[in-house]
Amino acid sequence: MPIRHATSLDDLPDRSDLMSRSGLEFMQDMIAGQLSGPPIGATLGFWPVLAEDGRVIFEGTPGFDVTNPMRGVHGGWFGAILDSCMACAVMTKLARGEIYTTLEYKVNITRALPLGTKVRAIGTVAHSGRSTGVANGELRGAEDDRLYATGSTTCIIMRPESA
Repeated sequence: MPIRHATSLDDLPDRSDLMSRSGLEFMQDMIAGQLSGPPIGATLGFWPVLAEDGRVIFEGTPGFDVTNPMRGVHGGWFGAILDSCMACAVMTKLARGEIYTTLEYKVNITRALPLGTKVRAIGTVAHSGRSTGVANGELRGAEDDRLYATGSTTCIIMRPESA
C-alpha cells in the first residue's frame, strides 16, 4: 500500500521529526504512515515499501505522465526512483542527529520499461562511513524480476549543530 504523501509544506516532517530518529527509524515511520512521505513520490508514482539496515525497496509504476516524446518512460523517472532507493538506503545507516544528501548518482538503463509495468527499486549500501555513504541500486520488474536499470550513488553525511 502506498505511503501517505505530504500535500503541503506543513504536512512534511519537520526538523525535530528528522533529528529525533535514526535514519532507519525515520524511514520505517514513513512507511508505517506515522510521517508523511515527500510529494515527489505521488507525482512520479513510486513509494518505499521496505526499510531495513542498509537496504530499502521502493515500488512504482510509470504512467503516461512520465513518457518522453518517443512514447517511452523518460530516463528521469529511472533516475528519480533509483536515486530515492539508493539514498534512502544510505539514510538507514544514519544515527540520530545525522542528515545526508546525494552528492552524485549514475544510472545505466539496460532496457526499455513499458508503461504500466510495476517495478521494484532496490537500494543497498556498499559503504557507510563518517562523511560519505555509497549505495548501489537495481530496477527490476515486480512480476518477472527483469533488470531494467542499475545505479550507484555517493551521499555526504552531515552532523548539523543543534538549533
